[in-house]
Amino acid sequence: MNRPLYVKFLKTMYGLVVNNFLVVVALAAAAAVAPRTSPEEVLALAREIRPVHCLLALLLAAAVAKLRRMGRPKDVYLVEYGCFRPKPWFRAPFATCLEHAHLMPYLVDEESVSFALRLLERSGLGEETCVPEAYHYMPPDRSLEASRDETELVIFSAVDEVFARTSVKPEEIDVLIVNCSIFTPTPVFADMVVNRYKLRADVQNVNLSGMGCSAGLVSVGLAKNLLQTARPGTHVLIVSTEILSSQYYVGKERAMLLPNCLFRMGAAAMILSNSSERARYRLTRLVRTVTAARDADYRCVFQEEDDKGNTGIRLSKDLATTAGYALKSNIAAFGPLVLPASEQLLVALSLLKRKLLSGRAKVRLYRPDFRTAFEHICIHAGGRGVIDEVQHGLGLSDQDVEASRMTLHRFGNTSSSSVLYELAYIEAKGMMKKGDRIWMISFGAGFDCNSVAWECVKPPADADGPWVDSIHRYPVKLPEIVKDTSDDS
Repeated sequence: MNRPLYVKFLKTMYGLVVNNFLVVVALAAAAAVAPRTSPEEVLALAREIRPVHCLLALLLAAAVAKLRRMGRPKDVYLVEYGCFRPKPWFRAPFATCLEHAHLMPYLVDEESVSFALRLLERSGLGEETCVPEAYHYMPPDRSLEASRDETELVIFSAVDEVFARTSVKPEEIDVLIVNCSIFTPTPVFADMVVNRYKLRADVQNVNLSGMGCSAGLVSVGLAKNLLQTARPGTHVLIVSTEILSSQYYVGKERAMLLPNCLFRMGAAAMILSNSSERARYRLTRLVRTVTAARDADYRCVFQEEDDKGNTGIRLSKDLATTAGYALKSNIAAFGPLVLPASEQLLVALSLLKRKLLSGRAKVRLYRPDFRTAFEHICIHAGGRGVIDEVQHGLGLSDQDVEASRMTLHRFGNTSSSSVLYELAYIEAKGMMKKGDRIWMISFGAGFDCNSVAWECVKPPADADGPWVDSIHRYPVKLPEIVKDTSDDS
């Protein structure tokens, strides 16, 4: 047996023993007692137990189980979700982006065009990503009307999709949560959805803004808190999107040109409930970490004006590093909730070793293997650098981050809805099985990191979704990236 297989075998056996410690102890105790006790003695002991005692024991066990269920918060379920699938005429291949830039020299200079093209080629985006109709005009249409048109297209398409995929009707929606970070008109998006689908007059609606790409999972956390105190059978509709039309940056600041290159149109809608009826996933854990107390993190994703008065979003060059720091803080709280005992014991032993050898030797902390806790991982497709940072930090394989990279390639950074496009990729590939555990990770302005864990209750009956016309071409091989030192300034 070669060394890698031998180590893998030992780790598997270690996990089985530690994660099932009580079972191992019980079996060992039974094995120790068994030789001293004959079957006849066991039967004699059983006959001595009075029926009334058996009945009382069963009633006590049932009462304890009932009290435990009553004291535990209600389970929250994902009933169904749907994603906006853009039509081919919204495509923005690199050649089109380059042609438009050259035809608008009064907006973008040649140096900025060259920078944007290099960024696109290294971004991990493919040639089929889509931008709103407003971006196809020269100059781009940044009017309020264009933004409303984009809003209605992406939001209504996603909501139509989720209602088409489930038997839940609009009149059954009790709570509505809509999130969009930058564009917030009056009336707000939540009122727009209520008007379109004629939701009930007593529907509770919330509109979240300014939270960036993490807002989708923040909305899940808000829905969880509401559902755990609501009457059984309550339904929450969540809509996540980012409206781009009014946010096209027309200046020359490189850090503010990044969103033009990375963000693409998209939206997703989810229906959550505290009833397991019709459910597809069960929410198991949710942890949110906010690092806004650090000045660098607070300004990492920042909306402001450049020196010419052009408004845009400035993305820090340390974005990937900031995301890694926020994820590390998040994992400190999330890991103990989801990791098996075998991994937690190894972490504890490495911490103890570091403390005992403090000052005498440098001890590297054990990096827990989250693949022992999850079958699938959906990392927010914020950019190639963000995915690389998380993959390296968690020690994940290329297969583990396939859904994230392929979503970035096919749809681009769709902001808060990206993790649901990744979930759709896993389902479209037929990789989702009942009982599979999923870890969703999102990052957003603030700086904000969210981890949400799901368990599959019922795999999809079909792969109809945003990948229906392209899944057969994936995964694709992405080009290798060569470091270009000219972009460091």
